[in-house]
Amino acid sequence: MAFSHSSRGRLTGKDLGRFPGTTLFDRIARAVCQAGCLPRKELYEAWEVARRVRRLFRGGRVVDLGGGHGLLAQVMLVLDDSSPGALVVDRALPASSARVHAALVQSWPRLSGRITFVERALDDVIVQSDDVVVSSHACGRLTDVVLDRAVAARARVAVLPCCHDLEACDVGGLTGWVEGPLAIDVMRAVRLEQQGYRIWTQSIPAAVTPKNRLLIGAPPRSGQA
Repeated sequence: MAFSHSSRGRLTGKDLGRFPGTTLFDRIARAVCQAGCLPRKELYEAWEVARRVRRLFRGGRVVDLGGGHGLLAQVMLVLDDSSPGALVVDRALPASSARVHAALVQSWPRLSGRITFVERALDDVIVQSDDVVVSSHACGRLTDVVLDRAVAARARVAVLPCCHDLEACDVGGLTGWVEGPLAIDVMRAVRLEQQGYRIWTQSIPAAVTPKNRLLIGAPPRSGQA
């Protein structure tokens, strides 16, 4: 059976042999396997999003909203140590998030003490202007909450939306031309640009997830690389 990158099956110690190389990705993958609790697709999503965001943004606290295990935030710091730390926020953090963090710290001790996990509603998070706000698969309107929090602070932002809610989200009257989920994401990009943001519309491999549109935005003079 092919090793699907989109599988929700957990990576465990039995998968260590799939990542034998010396590349940074293989090293991260082995740490995730040691933790033994993350779905395979979360590894690939976090990697694909983080490396695209880091090509554009350096420095600033990483704020991972709807962050779950916090893998995206931690991969951001592993890729580029210019950020002082990261805040991972979710309404209900998985109990295994500590196991993932411990496995990564074992391989990258410099992460120790630099990742803060908080259980909180996303609306209650205080975002600062020099933050880099990220979110991978914030469901439905939660992606709009993430964008709103970033825009209110004039912070840099990157979202990988999912579970598009055609009733709750803005389709901009475009569904006569394009499918609803695409219309929602187009309107998100338009709203960011209307707020003065420079936007980048990218995608991660469809083999990882079919919901693969990545929207990145930066306000003027935000210090993007």
